[in-house]
Amino acid sequence: MFSALQITWREILDIGLVALVYYRLILLFKGTRAVPVISGLILVLGLYWLSGEVGLYTLNWFLANFLGSIFLVIIILFQADIRKALSNIGELRFWFTKRVGEETLNEVLQALTAMAKTRTGALVVFEKRVPLGEFIEKGVSVNAQVSAELLQTIFHHNTPLHDGAVIIKGDRIAAASCILPLTHDAKLSTAFGTRHRAAIGLSEESDAVVLVVSEERGEISLVRDGRIYYGLTEAALSGKVKEALES
Repeated sequence: MFSALQITWREILDIGLVALVYYRLILLFKGTRAVPVISGLILVLGLYWLSGEVGLYTLNWFLANFLGSIFLVIIILFQADIRKALSNIGELRFWFTKRVGEETLNEVLQALTAMAKTRTGALVVFEKRVPLGEFIEKGVSVNAQVSAELLQTIFHHNTPLHDGAVIIKGDRIAAASCILPLTHDAKLSTAFGTRHRAAIGLSEESDAVVLVVSEERGEISLVRDGRIYYGLTEAALSGKVKEALES
């Protein structure tokens, strides 16, 4: 049976490329708001098939009309995720992640730890695959090597750049005083201020990793994929940030 089966390098390459595309798509949607929506659409499809099998014609007609405009529904529901995916592909970042050096990460964590002790508010963004050019352009261009001293100077209360976010591309500070979009999540605790809401808002629209120093609590929070992690020890924070940047 299997003796007549011939597999050439073309079939292997074809299957490998399709598997890679599916893998990258899963990574794009992993942990986002799209996951429960996709689950809901699968449930609707199953209900549509079942209603046809058992003769629930009214329900089947209703679901058929709904599924007839499914492409429009998908575009409306996933507009942010579609924009993110197309941005990744357009910038050739669908396949590759820009790595942040160990020294750069240590400098950032050193600066934020010092600012947390003095309760100095800060907002630092690591750009990954999705480009953040629109936010960088609205900020103040810095284009400097990342250092703990420079970050502490930028976020000092008496400097004109302390309000807003610092965006890091690779191992350089691209811009400071960048304005980020606020989240519209009504369930978010009122204990989180504007910085945390801006961090969550950006992470909902991109794959950026954001670190926030709270003035009120003097602690550092990690934000990614619309989720916020707070109350972390220094060791746990370092591990979480490395994991987020490498994923």
